[in-house]
Amino acid sequence: MSASPVRPPAPVPAAAVLAAFAVAAAADLASLAAGFEPGHTVAKPLLMPLLACWAFLGGAPRLLVAALLFGWGGDVLLLSDAGPAFLAGMGSFALGHVCYLALFRAHGRRGTVPRARAGLAALAYAAALTGTVTLLWPDLPGGLRVPVALYSALLTAMAYGALTRLGLVAGLGGALFMLSDTFIATGVAEWPQLPGPDFWIMLTYIAAQFLLTRGTLGAPHTPVVAEDAVRPAGAQARASAAPPR
Repeated sequence: MSASPVRPPAPVPAAAVLAAFAVAAAADLASLAAGFEPGHTVAKPLLMPLLACWAFLGGAPRLLVAALLFGWGGDVLLLSDAGPAFLAGMGSFALGHVCYLALFRAHGRRGTVPRARAGLAALAYAAALTGTVTLLWPDLPGGLRVPVALYSALLTAMAYGALTRLGLVAGLGGALFMLSDTFIATGVAEWPQLPGPDFWIMLTYIAAQFLLTRGTLGAPHTPVVAEDAVRPAGAQARASAAPPR
């Protein structure tokens, strides 16, 4: 009697992973709203791996998956209240923003937003960056002023790139990321906070990462190619026939 063939495991449907992400997000926000810290500690580290898995199953570029996993590193590190953990978490998020910027350059498209609107957006983001850093600077701990300023500039560049290279969905995600991190920075500066500040931080952050992911998956990818690959055939033939200089 011959042994029956072993069937490979069925692939995990992307919809199931997205549903798991939604459940984890709801559990995290509900825990924060109820002041149940253990629930937040368990749910928060699940968010970005699930979102990265959904992105991967949807054919996302590797840079998007890397950006989300660096976000996961920041999430885990910021569960600690220690100063070094805060700086390390900010560094992990900064690497995520670098991945996002590389993603926009490699797979985004210029002209996604009309030039006039892109110019207005640039002025608005520059004003938001300058005003926020200027106002926060005196109240931030001395050792965090420069890191926060540099991180804020990188975050603003990411938000602007999301809008101008991927479109409105990703652009809204970038703007919400700025809002979420502004909530964190004002807390570090010991400014007055909204009731339940951690809830608002996570609500805007979860929405930001989801919209950045959704905007990337929904955007037509335009990989960067070599100049010769996009040169018309006739021009390539003329170039090859031209005498060497």
